[in-house]
Amino acid sequence: MDKKFLLDRAARSGEERIFLAHVLDRYEQCRNRSIPVHTGFLSPAEQQSARDLLHAAAIHDGYVFLGGYERAERRMLCFLPQWQESVDAEEHMTLLHCTFCEEGALTHRDFLGSLMGLQITRGKLGDILVTPGSAELIVSNDIAEYLLQNLTAAGRVKLSVTRAALSELNVPELKVKTVRDTVAALRLDAVTAAGFSMSRAKAQELIASGRVQLNYRATLNSDAPVA
Repeated sequence: MDKKFLLDRAARSGEERIFLAHVLDRYEQCRNRSIPVHTGFLSPAEQQSARDLLHAAAIHDGYVFLGGYERAERRMLCFLPQWQESVDAEEHMTLLHCTFCEEGALTHRDFLGSLMGLQITRGKLGDILVTPGSAELIVSNDIAEYLLQNLTAAGRVKLSVTRAALSELNVPELKVKTVRDTVAALRLDAVTAAGFSMSRAKAQELIASGRVQLNYRATLNSDAPVA
């Protein structure tokens, strides 16, 4: 594997190059030591970057993305040695169940801010699912006990935090809106304009400013094809 060639081909920025080099390091550690290895929790954009890298390296198996539940947004990339066929998510992550008395008082931002205040890096945190009166936090196993002892409040609201099995996860109902329209061509500006009820010129302006993502990655070309 020519690491420099792969990174030159896959990375679109210096920051992304560092991230992808870390992914390759984790893959090589798994293969060289024949042990399971995982990254921290990755954003959807990071997951897509990692997939593109692994595809470019002709690595098509021996890894899995795990987030604790089927619809998870943030996921770990787990590399499996040849002797291991599957992996249990609870080997790498823990579900923390938080309850509080003031319904509707807390948001995702409140929990994330409190966790950052405890010096927890984003890579240690999976999805944060907030419902009235409670929240579910999926976290890396190595910080679970620390959070059980130290996560006592979010914002100014006191919390009761307990450990739970991932099978007990309470996933909020996904709210979606179906938009039906006819476009002249399946290109990004036309689909963006139709999907968000704006002019094509406005869609092109947003795309050119890097504010539109296609498959979780900013795309600056208005004529990029959309399937």
